[in-house]
Parts: sequence; C-alpha cells; structure tokens
Amino acid sequence: MSHVLDHPALASLTGPHAHFAERRGRVLRYPVDVTPWQALPEEPDADDWADLATLAGPGADVPLLGFRGEVPPDWEITFRIEGVQYVDDGLAAAPDPEAVRLGPEDVPEMLDLVERTRPGPFLPRTIELGTYLGIRRGGALVAMAGERLHPPGWTEISAVCTDPAHRGEGLGTRLILAVAHGIRERGETPFLHTGAGNTSAIRLYESLGFRLRRTTAFMSARAPEHLTDERVVAVS
Repeated sequence: MSHVLDHPALASLTGPHAHFAERRGRVLRYPVDVTPWQALPEEPDADDWADLATLAGPGADVPLLGFRGEVPPDWEITFRIEGVQYVDDGLAAAPDPEAVRLGPEDVPEMLDLVERTRPGPFLPRTIELGTYLGIRRGGALVAMAGERLHPPGWTEISAVCTDPAHRGEGLGTRLILAVAHGIRERGETPFLHTGAGNTSAIRLYESLGFRLRRTTAFMSARAPEHLTDERVVAVS
C-alpha cells in the first residue's frame, strides 16, 4: 500500500485541500493561479492523459511533479530534474519573535521577493494554501517561508527564500523552524521537497533534523497541439 507522501498532491486534493480541486475524470489539479501541482492516478491510462490535456489546453506545458512513469508518445517532455523528499526527524521547531504572518496585502512584496530569489513556484493565490511567515527589515520583506501541499497528517514547507542582501543571517533557518512549529502545533508533521542537486539546501535540511524519505522527479511535458476529446470538463 502506498504512503500519502508517495502522491502528496493527490492526497492533498482528495483530503484537506479538496476545496481547491479542479477535476476531470480521475485527474485533479489546483487552480492555475494557486500552484502548478496536479494529480494523476497512480497508473494513468489513455483516458487520464486525455483528461489532463483537456484541463491544460492544447500545447500547454504541464508540470508532472513527482511523476516517474512514461508519458504518451504525443506528449513532449520539456523539463526534468531529479528531486528529493525530506521529512521531519527531530526538528528543533520553535516560534520566532521576529516572524510575522503574511496576508493577501503582502502578496505583491512576496511575489517580488520570489522573482529575485527563485525558490520555486509562488503564484498570486499560493498564500491561500496555508500559513506564510516573513521577516522584515526597515519595513521591507527580506525573507519568507510557508506551507503548500497538505496530505492528511502532513504539511509541506515551501517558498523558503531570503533577499540576497540578507543571506548568511540565518533567516531562512529561523523561518523553517517557525513554520514547522505551527505545523507541529496542529498535530501534523512537516516535510519538504528540493532538487537532488541542491546540495547546500540539503545540507541545511539535514543539519536541522530532516531525513531523506524518498527520491522523486520534477518534470513537465507539453500536451498535444490537437485534442480530439470533447467531453465536458467538470470542475468541483
């Protein structure tokens, strides 16, 4: 039997994040302005790929985060890197006196910080996925971290980033531990993803008390330009 973290987007969209789910057949995804994560069945068939293509649109570049199978011949892989999934194995989680909770009014600054630091996808409505904490200096947002995927009993820490002018001050570490504290307070366990080649991040996570759980993959593929399926999309 697979673990919920083997398919974290599927477990999230059929669990605590079900209210975000856009569905067609057995394929689910988050709204495109929330996060690129989508969920195929564990063993997708031709109908599932047709449903995914219809959801995405002709010729769309579709993130296939965590997918390790073969894509159909009419799909083109456009990006792929190996990834890793880490889980809490003894974090010294604690609140941070300087961390403030970020809200919708902070999104423009958050998007600007993400644009300058490239921690991974963060979109206009990503903040709706969970708690985001930030640290300000001179009124400006210089570091942040927050929550993304939410499988039952688990919450992913994501969007960890620090302004280049403030790196080396330990702000990212403090925010990871503060976000983890909030997750633990709900009786859940923190986890996170990063690229397998991101050795500096991996060293940090392991030093904090994260343990490697599994390898994964981050990839995307281009949907066929011409779709023949005419079934109606059902969005819930």
